[in-house]
Amino acid sequence: MAVIGKAFKKDSKDIARVLKDLNEDEISNVEKELESQNGYKLNVDGKEFNITKDMVIISRGQKTVHVEEVIPAVIEPSFGIGRIMYAIWEHNFRTRPGDEMRTYFALPAVVAPYKCSVLPLSGHPDFVPFVATLSEELTSLGVLCRVDDSSGSIGRRYTRTDEIAIPFGITIDFDSLKEPHSVTLRERDTMEQIRVPLDQVAPLVRDLAFGKRTWDGAKCCYPKFEQQEA
Repeated sequence: MAVIGKAFKKDSKDIARVLKDLNEDEISNVEKELESQNGYKLNVDGKEFNITKDMVIISRGQKTVHVEEVIPAVIEPSFGIGRIMYAIWEHNFRTRPGDEMRTYFALPAVVAPYKCSVLPLSGHPDFVPFVATLSEELTSLGVLCRVDDSSGSIGRRYTRTDEIAIPFGITIDFDSLKEPHSVTLRERDTMEQIRVPLDQVAPLVRDLAFGKRTWDGAKCCYPKFEQQEA
């Protein structure tokens, strides 16, 4: 390249670039013309330069290139957790027969965020100790519960808990004040209710929530209750 630099001065870089980019056929053509003629006419950006044999050296050979091929062993899915969660919600979305406005999520109890709701029938002060006792017992058993003591009707509050996939609901009513104390336990999907002694309801909810007992089995052990859905 030194000879090209002396001969063509400022154009030497462009000439070197074009020579470097020649393909195999073009190199063979240059080689033939250098052997048979006084030089090779090289066109660079519309300019023609005469390349002589002393300006370039053409040689052929083989070069061994060592490479390391790596096949990734990691599966990278093209979707994020958001799409998975959306699919779960879509799969478990339900409407009540005959009332499309009443919707709920039928998540299995074992994966539902809240396992149980505690619902006093009204704001009567005598219900407060029962709410506190049940909340403490459920928490001590590892059952995450949600207390809804708002002033809405019990039916409206059932609907709210259904919409956030709470599978079971404990209702404290006026019969709970009588000895022996008892409460009602409601199952979300069927809306069926049973009456359970107060001291047995927390362990029962724990067993139902974690798959140790079934709702059908619980119905065989406790009397059915058919009120408080309005």
